[in-house]
Amino acid sequence: MSMLLLTMVAAVTAGTSLLLATLGEIISEKGGVINLGLEGMMLMGALAGFAISHYTGTPVLGLVAGGLAGGLLSVIHAVLVVTLNCNQIVSGLALVIMGTGLSSFMGQRMIGQTTPGFKPIILDFDVITFIAFALAFVLRGFLKYTRWGLNLSSVGHNPEASDTAGLNVFRIRYIAVISGGILAGLGGAYLSLVYTNMWVDNMVAGKGWIAVALVIFSGWNPIRAILGSYLFGGVLAITMRMQAVGTQVPVYLLLMAPYLVTIFALIFFTVFENLRAKFGAPESLGLPYSRK
Repeated sequence: MSMLLLTMVAAVTAGTSLLLATLGEIISEKGGVINLGLEGMMLMGALAGFAISHYTGTPVLGLVAGGLAGGLLSVIHAVLVVTLNCNQIVSGLALVIMGTGLSSFMGQRMIGQTTPGFKPIILDFDVITFIAFALAFVLRGFLKYTRWGLNLSSVGHNPEASDTAGLNVFRIRYIAVISGGILAGLGGAYLSLVYTNMWVDNMVAGKGWIAVALVIFSGWNPIRAILGSYLFGGVLAITMRMQAVGTQVPVYLLLMAPYLVTIFALIFFTVFENLRAKFGAPESLGLPYSRK
């Protein structure tokens, strides 16, 4: 394959975990709940996926376990922010610390070990990549054309009016947060079952934070999330390729590149805050809701 095609394949492979986590965060935020715990959920998903696949020899079971691990961690977030009205930012940060610590402690004996993973089927693309790509289009249709999707957006924009109209705000937010956690866990499992086929401590390496930024970058649009995820995946792939060929650029600057792009994206949408509404940001995002 040509160098360009190899780079494109590497970009997609590196970006698929970001796409899954970003889609999960879009669902959560469409319901009005910020989930900054993606990093911790992806780590636990990566660990659970690797461990189950490693000991059973069945990567499909590992993928399911990764999704469940992310979902279980998201239940904690849902209880804290939906039922108890805790600060969403603080809860998310606590889950990052929890997921990081648990994955390091529970995975220390598996560091460097390998596991059966998903094999490529077309151009080194695995089945999960195609599923993630299709899921973005399905989610776009779900949010725009189905009653459930419109109800979710309604709760994210105005929970008071939604409650008055007879929608169960708490149930919808629970489903959104847990669904988002499952997708984040799947994104983490992708890293250990496809991207590396081995366990490395803290292997998510900030991708959860990039996914949070990608939600803003994509304007809460699942289709744009494809472009954003693979664009960032391309930056990651080029960074690794530059390291491999021995470029004179210091390695630490190369490792910083994806996160610098993330910071610039966040700064842009913070400075031009009026653009957030135009891009589809939920009006009640991050705000707790309780019946009066």
